[in-house]
Amino acid sequence: MPDFGTDRRTPPGLPQTADRALQVLLAFDRAHPERGVTEIAAEFGLHTSVAQRLLATLTHRGFLVRNDANRRYRIGPAALHLGRMWDRAGALDLLVRPLLAELAEDTGHSVLLALPDSAHMRCVVVAEGADGRLRDYPLTNELYPAHAGATSKAYYAFLPPEARSRIFTDRPLARFTDRTVTDLAVLERQFADVRESGWAYTVGEYDAGVATLAVPVFLRDDLYGSVSVGWHADQHDHDPADWVEPLRELSTRIGVRLTRPLPRGRGARRAVADGGGGPRSSAG
Repeated sequence: MPDFGTDRRTPPGLPQTADRALQVLLAFDRAHPERGVTEIAAEFGLHTSVAQRLLATLTHRGFLVRNDANRRYRIGPAALHLGRMWDRAGALDLLVRPLLAELAEDTGHSVLLALPDSAHMRCVVVAEGADGRLRDYPLTNELYPAHAGATSKAYYAFLPPEARSRIFTDRPLARFTDRTVTDLAVLERQFADVRESGWAYTVGEYDAGVATLAVPVFLRDDLYGSVSVGWHADQHDHDPADWVEPLRELSTRIGVRLTRPLPRGRGARRAVADGGGGPRSSAG
């Protein structure tokens, strides 16, 4: 299924002009942060006057800004406004929680999605399993330090070396339990192991007695966050390898759900739960 930016078809019954303007906006990405009128016209098969009007309209509403020096356009402040509203409106929770809840039901344990927040990972969505909370309070907005626990290691292991160096170099690494790794050389070797296997597993590095299995989440090819399942190690004796594939499937489904449009009409509600990719068996 095409993603938001590559699906160029306007479904019947929707206004083509509005859809085309949104397609033009979505054409701005990491590979193309700046666009010109002629470039947009050629890519979308438009007359240059039509492309000019679309770009001017998006600029008028603040979604683009024009560089007068080269007459090219970049993403504008209105996109930042919508990004903030996305965080505050709980849309991520609405889209992702049903996916997490399925694995929480299957495992009986808490499943969470965490996103980077400086030198931490922040839990943004959590679904609790039958065995209840990992702590005495909800984990939403809990911060996990970059060097302690699988939730963080599954993400930071996949950062480019220079980005990871900026986070860890000259920063003291706090010890939370007797299992917390505070030696940067040891930590780098662990990150290499995570990259090789594709998953991280820790016991008691941040929360004493808590075992955590985590994998990274990518949106297309961009590193986005991590998804993890956690349990009390003294109460459950699991082989973490048993949950690796279900967790990878969940990661894939989250990536699909956050990069591809929801189907319209009948079946759209089920697609939210399925991650936008149809039946569960086809999503991984």
